[in-house]
Amino acid sequence: MPTFFESLSELMASGTPLVTVTVVDTMGSVPQDRGAKMIVTSAGLHSGTVGGGKVETKAIGEAQKMLRGEIAEKTQFVSWNLNKDVGMTCGGVVKLYFEAFNLSRWNIVVFGAGHIAQALTSILVNLDCNVTCIDPRQEWLDKLPQSPKLKAILTSDMPSMVKTLPDDAFVVLMTMGHTTDKPILIEILRTRTFPYLGVIGSNSKAVILKRDVAEAGLPKEMESAFFCPVGLDVGTNHPYEIAVSIVAQMMQVRDGSRAAARTP
Repeated sequence: MPTFFESLSELMASGTPLVTVTVVDTMGSVPQDRGAKMIVTSAGLHSGTVGGGKVETKAIGEAQKMLRGEIAEKTQFVSWNLNKDVGMTCGGVVKLYFEAFNLSRWNIVVFGAGHIAQALTSILVNLDCNVTCIDPRQEWLDKLPQSPKLKAILTSDMPSMVKTLPDDAFVVLMTMGHTTDKPILIEILRTRTFPYLGVIGSNSKAVILKRDVAEAGLPKEMESAFFCPVGLDVGTNHPYEIAVSIVAQMMQVRDGSRAAARTP
């Protein structure tokens, strides 16, 4: 039987969403000692135990709420009276700490697998996110970092992929150039709305893209519905510095949206 930490390491490496539950304190008569641990996945108890019976069933249910997104925080601390809160005959108190991993609710889609995309994906696979990289060049897709968090898609028709993207995707266009970025951008603006949309390029390219949007017959407001130049105005033109500025901008938009959602 693998140990708790061996199981945790294996699940973390595979990208499986999970919640660890730890008994951090006890008082009175309880079914398990301090330090007891278990791992919960969407399928239920994966390994370990925090006492079995009703308290474990309740803890598994709480962990699965976190996995389903019904509890927004990735950590929580609970203190349960086993008689009043759990319905057990023993009157002890158990305090549990829940911590979620690999939830990966942040979906990021990168069109293009060139130099800056290589740098960008290398950073993103170290964050809690799912990354999709789309490109018509197998040789560039093969250079992407190997990670269970990253999916590479080879296609010669990148605009056709727009309809397949999740609604919450943060989308960045950095293909071979304006000729290939433009049809993807127009398809997105015509058919989808994403929380973040960026197109790599200079201020001159931004002017051209806005003209392209107008010529496509799209509403005037669509000319400002995307970031171009993309990324925060920091750093140099080194691919990794550009990538850092893009990640920072996406985090800024992501966290701004979270703050707005929490505002009553």
